[in-house]
Amino acid sequence: MRLLIVFALAAVCIAEQAITHEFVAQVRASNPGWEAGVNERFLNMTVEQVKSWLGVLPDSGDKWAELDLLEPMLGVTPNADFDARTAWPNCESIGEIRDQAACGSCWAFGAVEAMTDRHCIASNGAQKPHLSAEDMNSCCGTCGFGCEGGYPSAAWQYWVSQGVVTGGNYQKGGCYPYSIPNCDHHTTGKYGPCGDIVPTPSCTKQCKDGTTWAQAKKFGSRAYGVSGVTNIQNDIQTNGPVEAAFSVYQDFLTYKSGVYKHTTGSMLGGHAVKILGWGTEGGQDYWLVANSWNEDWGDKGYFKIAKGRNECGIEGQIVAGTPK
Repeated sequence: MRLLIVFALAAVCIAEQAITHEFVAQVRASNPGWEAGVNERFLNMTVEQVKSWLGVLPDSGDKWAELDLLEPMLGVTPNADFDARTAWPNCESIGEIRDQAACGSCWAFGAVEAMTDRHCIASNGAQKPHLSAEDMNSCCGTCGFGCEGGYPSAAWQYWVSQGVVTGGNYQKGGCYPYSIPNCDHHTTGKYGPCGDIVPTPSCTKQCKDGTTWAQAKKFGSRAYGVSGVTNIQNDIQTNGPVEAAFSVYQDFLTYKSGVYKHTTGSMLGGHAVKILGWGTEGGQDYWLVANSWNEDWGDKGYFKIAKGRNECGIEGQIVAGTPK
């Protein structure tokens, strides 16, 4: 029995940490051109725990290929720089950073965040429904496996075929708010540590705000893929933020500011995010991106990543759509 305990403790001790101070020093020594630091969200997490949160399933490219592609917008030229938050200031959702908490639901968050923005933009701010990540994550049977990963393209198709009800962050408004509680990404915060991913919440289809499920549904009229840097820019500039999938490497967890480019560390998995703009910093073109790891990660929840070179595949699986 004592030997079993020793072996169990040894297994815990050798579990690879997602980030350590030593790894941050290694990233900095590689002169990446962006600032690396300790993001406490991942300080006490293992690589395997982080991998479980990266919820874009491996064959998502095949699903993306099933979408119709957005036709090039003739006569439209993208601005040199663009930020959807300032372009549509009456759509406050564009600047919101959500938290997927202890669940691999990034695929659902990137989708409903962009859908929420596009409903507001299409109505010139007259309609501001906050679409539910809970509905997408728990109720879309064709989207994947909830907290264990899903397909961004299927999420947009679900919006068109079934609609998405309203719902905010954890216990915050709408028909179907997120039911997975906020968690700290270190052990000294106010919520408690995140730990391993939780089981996917069951789909109850019961509104919390007194509306009916059918009344709370918001639909898209079309879902599509977007290919090519100029087309991506034109779609964002015309219609609003888009969802992107990309490969996460270990050094990405250490991102603090600047324009991210992968330099060191192993590939951990696929992740989905919302692209809301672009620009140039220090001579490097970048995409401006909102993550769903709360404001305590990166640059207050945002990051910049190199544009025009398909860095980590960020330009290869862009998904968007048109609200009904």
